[in-house]
Amino acid sequence: MALPSTPLASTALRLTREDLLRWARECGFDLAGIAPAQPLPEFKFYEQWVQRGRAAGMGYLTDHRMEARRDPRHLLNSAQSILMAGVLYKSPQPSIGTLDDPTRAWISRYAWGADYHDVLRARFELLAKRLPAGVEYRICVDTAPLLERDYARAAGLGWIGKNTCLINQGQGSWFFLGAMLLSVELPADVPPPDRCGSCTRCIDACPTQAIVPTGQAVPAWELDAGLCISYHTIESREATPEPLRAAFGSHVFGCDICQDVCPWNRRAPQTEVAEFQPRAFAPPLEQMAALTEEQFRALFRETPVWRAKYRGFLRNVCTAMGNAPRREYQPLLEQLAQHAYPAVKQHAQWALDQIAKALRE
Repeated sequence: MALPSTPLASTALRLTREDLLRWARECGFDLAGIAPAQPLPEFKFYEQWVQRGRAAGMGYLTDHRMEARRDPRHLLNSAQSILMAGVLYKSPQPSIGTLDDPTRAWISRYAWGADYHDVLRARFELLAKRLPAGVEYRICVDTAPLLERDYARAAGLGWIGKNTCLINQGQGSWFFLGAMLLSVELPADVPPPDRCGSCTRCIDACPTQAIVPTGQAVPAWELDAGLCISYHTIESREATPEPLRAAFGSHVFGCDICQDVCPWNRRAPQTEVAEFQPRAFAPPLEQMAALTEEQFRALFRETPVWRAKYRGFLRNVCTAMGNAPRREYQPLLEQLAQHAYPAVKQHAQWALDQIAKALRE
């Protein structure tokens, strides 16, 4: 005698892989694929990366949440599949290499518009409304302990390049990732082959040489956050090590260089998403240095730049001014050299020293 089907089993019959991927596209995702909600062998690479001290001061990658990343079922006990989805964010404005103006503050392309966490979550929530009753799910947009890039690779969205970005053969690497854990087992996609080959453009172009060899075959390269411009201008709350500052150029929030030089991004499509269009494209350094905390909040509160906080942003602006030493920056820097926050004060004085040195030469 046949056993009666359980509600979950009948639900699984009503949710198909084809429907889920179609819904993802209809809800505004440019990339979508399915990975199994199981531990991945890449977790050991993550452990080794942490053990080598590559996470710098990012405690959320090394504390108790590290172990949570081992198995996605820590996030949803009933998870059997993961929908990995991406949204393109490359807008038509030029890259920093093309702009080539050291008096303009460079903000990483991903932070030009609205906060991607909110944009992607809204699309996942729209998709969740289409799920059959009884399907359990959890949405993760870069805020939960999940190895998003590894599961995106398992879902067939791309390979992980030497610059540690996920690269899609047809669409490049300019896209945001999010995940939806599902309590239904669905056929998984297949990871694509690594197509970086012998190319080392990202490694060669990194101003601080933050892409370092692992000493093993796979992965052969990894990111040392302690050398990365993005880490120091976004995550770190301390003064940047002085030997690194000159390499930062005009970067005040993040860095796109390793993506800008990637051959797979030559023909990367541009987004039409209104939320990702720039609110303040490469603003003048003088203007950014003069921002009050209230003005900073009004300009950046709903963008990723908010993560650096006002004090961190001012510290970064001082560094950029020191790398484009001009006499007209002195009055602003002299004011910032009296700032209550030690890192701002230290970077402002360093920038004044760079100006004094340039004037003597």
